[in-house]
Amino acid sequence: MTLAANYIEGKWEKGSDTLISVNAACPDDVIGHYASAGPILAAAAISAARTAATAWESTTTQIRSDLLYSIADELLVHKDALAALITREAGKTRADALAEVVRSAHVFRFFAGEAVRYGGENLSSVRPNVGVQISRHPIGVISLITPWNFPLAIAAWKMAPAMAFGNTLVLKPSELTPAVACELFRLLERVGTPAGVANLVNGEGAELGPALLEGVDAVSFTGSVATGRRIAALASQHMLRTQLEMGGKNPLVVLDDADLNVAVECALNGAFFSAGQRCTASSRLIVAEGIHDRFVAALVARMRQLVVGRPQDPDTQIGPLISRAQLDKVLGYIELAKSEGAVLTEGGDSLDIDGGYFLRPALLTETTPQMRVNQEEIFGPVASVIRVSDYEEALAVANCTPYGLSSGICTTSHSKAQHFRLHVRSGLTMVNLPTAGLDYHVPFGGTKSSSFGPREQGTYAVDFYTSLKTAYVGY
Repeated sequence: MTLAANYIEGKWEKGSDTLISVNAACPDDVIGHYASAGPILAAAAISAARTAATAWESTTTQIRSDLLYSIADELLVHKDALAALITREAGKTRADALAEVVRSAHVFRFFAGEAVRYGGENLSSVRPNVGVQISRHPIGVISLITPWNFPLAIAAWKMAPAMAFGNTLVLKPSELTPAVACELFRLLERVGTPAGVANLVNGEGAELGPALLEGVDAVSFTGSVATGRRIAALASQHMLRTQLEMGGKNPLVVLDDADLNVAVECALNGAFFSAGQRCTASSRLIVAEGIHDRFVAALVARMRQLVVGRPQDPDTQIGPLISRAQLDKVLGYIELAKSEGAVLTEGGDSLDIDGGYFLRPALLTETTPQMRVNQEEIFGPVASVIRVSDYEEALAVANCTPYGLSSGICTTSHSKAQHFRLHVRSGLTMVNLPTAGLDYHVPFGGTKSSSFGPREQGTYAVDFYTSLKTAYVGY
């Protein structure tokens, strides 16, 4: 049976086609058939959001805050069932899935507070008998396009500020995770979200993407650089406010003076956890000559201790990749690296577990900065090691890709850590910590091809989700 999977103006709607959601760890396990929307339903969702916009903008900040608190509470009440669904559909380990649900609740709670906290300014004019009032106002209707690697959390950190600051929205989740999106909107329905404030359309991005840029005021997207650039080009034709988060090729620098155990654990966590399917993953390990061999040996030893397996098993640390296409892509990059002269020192082989898309984490050594595997995002449990002579070379190599999302350095030198923090070209920097792992109350985003537009998350989210009005008042 195909489920009505599009939520428009408070009603569940069928569509023109069907998405089949399967278990990433066991593809024979079909989670469900979900009706997908075409351009006509996308337009209907945008129209519903437009109709609801005036009333939602006019609500008090307390009403918006109370609704977001209710959503957060409902997420926590149902956290175990939601985590089980994320594990089944996205292939995340049980621990990762549960953490994602809890983080999503925290995001909604944070913006429930921001709904009553944000404001403007009162300033004196440079002219006599004139006052200046600066106020913030909702953008209007916003299209939100989210990926599959954090199907609940990324939706939360886009939807929560949009709603908190008085906007209405249309969410288009990844076609690989429709079940999680539908459960989120059933939750919104249960807590009494007004009709049209939040709308859901499921479907293929290539079909729905252009339609979601017609008749809206802004678009927020998380996904690949190629898709982000296409969205930016289309959005510019409509003069839309645009926010794009588009991945990374994140360096972790390990200097000779680093604590070896700290460096290895940072690399292990950053590169391989979540099956490497994080835009902040440490895909380039830039290691100084003096510690290189010891670091590689220690990292290989730790990699061999990782448990790759069924994500619902409590001992599993690495689950499957999201799809056969993603597994094939990652395997293709490993073969490409070998053809370029890299050495596959550990892992890199697919595992036959229930027909799922499992890959043993791979470590490539003897790589050079300009190899494609060190310039292009792989999005899987693959890390390459680049040997450098000193800190200066390490910093130069860290900065030599088109990306600039996250970065990290392992060192006991305060001066080098400070210099790296100031001179690495990335929006996020970690010192003696994995490059992946974020807080929800601070800004998130990168430089170069990794990001475009205002930052996400924290108090800085208000810059994207509101516009400023300056009023001059004579007295």
